Amino acid sequence: MTASPPALILHVFPSFAVGGAQMRMATLANRFGPRFRHAIIALDQQTACRDQLDPQLDVELIAPPKPARTLPARLRAIRALLRRIAPDLLITSNWGSIEWAMARPLARIARHIHTEDGFGPEEHQTQLPRRVLTRRLVLRQSDVVVPSTLLRHAARQIWRLPEPRIHYIPNGIDLTRFTPNPNGNLALSRTDPGLTILCVAGLRREKNIARLLRALALARLTPAPHLLIAGDGPEREALQTLATDLALNVTFLGNIADPAPLYHNADLFALSSDTEQMPLSVIEAMASGLPVIATAVGDISAMVAEANLPLLAAPNDQALADAIQRAHILDRAMIGAENRQKAERRFDVAVMTAHWQALLAPASLGADAPRPRLR
Repeated sequence: MTASPPALILHVFPSFAVGGAQMRMATLANRFGPRFRHAIIALDQQTACRDQLDPQLDVELIAPPKPARTLPARLRAIRALLRRIAPDLLITSNWGSIEWAMARPLARIARHIHTEDGFGPEEHQTQLPRRVLTRRLVLRQSDVVVPSTLLRHAARQIWRLPEPRIHYIPNGIDLTRFTPNPNGNLALSRTDPGLTILCVAGLRREKNIARLLRALALARLTPAPHLLIAGDGPEREALQTLATDLALNVTFLGNIADPAPLYHNADLFALSSDTEQMPLSVIEAMASGLPVIATAVGDISAMVAEANLPLLAAPNDQALADAIQRAHILDRAMIGAENRQKAERRFDVAVMTAHWQALLAPASLGADAPRPRLR
């Protein structure tokens, strides 16, 4: 008697470029190892995060259906592809994949998990009524995973989903990879006495890196800080032009496969987003023993240590500039140490993995029958 193959999980992302949700999926898949097979659909066909997956994993990238003009036509195409793949579990990510959640009952996929990690620029101030109603109707029979208390509130009070279907699972990272610099405060050992500030973010509109550049110019620190920006995206060219116009010392690093060493080369971490929920980059900075300058959006105020709170700002240029100035005079070593301690208490990847393992327990997947290999 041959054993059944591991359960097949189909992940549908609006994009599988490197980002928080994608990195979380890669982290979990790597930790689960051969217990699951994975198929991934990137609706924009961007798949750079594939490089973060263990090459030993059973993973297949699948092209999305060809675009169709009408919703019924798109749902028919999605249903056909779902029936061909026949996953044991469908996992969709954010609003951009909601049509796959809509098509799931039509394809008779028994298990569905929908992850929400935040909102795009069109919803960062208020949620669109049509999207609220769609989530309320489409996700009632799905498990919905959220990493932040604000998203948990939205799922409960705005989308009005059944409480047993809502799973609050904070993000976690490998605390053995992201550690404080063993050489201590780099500002004391460099020839250049200016601060080095690190920003790790996709260069998209909602990240509003332009705000960080303008705030640095307003802060007028002496010596001038050196800003390292790790990440890429459609805003890069405009940001490079702005940095030149403001005469700032900025290095654009592009996408970095392993950002952990970057945190050792920084004195501060900065994030200037219009909208966030529970950004992995903030956790990485905390685990690396860095103070965090950030806009006080999403769960960031609850994430950082109490000593770090004076470095959080309202989402405007002058408030962020004031936070940068405060970071120049505060005890950064103490703030960084407290951030590391909080990361150890709250954001260990083992805790996140345990919650996801319970949710993905094979007994709950309904995967007793063998499934066909993908072609």
